[in-house]
Amino acid sequence: MTDESTESGGQSAEAQVGVIVVSHADYGSAMLRTAEFILGPQSDCSSISVDVAHEVSETVRRLDDAAQRLDKGAGVIILTDMFGGTPTNLALSLLATHKVEVVTGVNLPMLLKVFTSRDKELEELARLAGEAGAKGIVVAGSMLRNKPRDKNAG
Repeated sequence: MTDESTESGGQSAEAQVGVIVVSHADYGSAMLRTAEFILGPQSDCSSISVDVAHEVSETVRRLDDAAQRLDKGAGVIILTDMFGGTPTNLALSLLATHKVEVVTGVNLPMLLKVFTSRDKELEELARLAGEAGAKGIVVAGSMLRNKPRDKNAG
């Protein structure tokens, strides 16, 4: 398995928040590809994989480089796969040196919300991302089974 940072090349917008998805293995790059399948190409975004093929120091350097490159003045939101995991811990190391917010538990609803709300302030975008991610988790079968039935339906 390779650990390559992928960066999308869509049209750049003025002062939008940069996006980095940091994950175990290739989850982050797959998330970006899926979001772009739905929304079209996105600019100022990157994914960084954390795996055994690369030293932690190299991954931190790549994360630092991506944060510098993607911050066009509005900051960078870093979405990670799991609170307490290595991707999150590495992302948190940038809090002291970059204008970043770290949101854990990235899922597709969260990423789509981020891409469609990048004109918001960084802190507001992080809040919206967390809300969208949480709302995107539904035990659908249970919800449907507990739905009130129409008394007139046969």
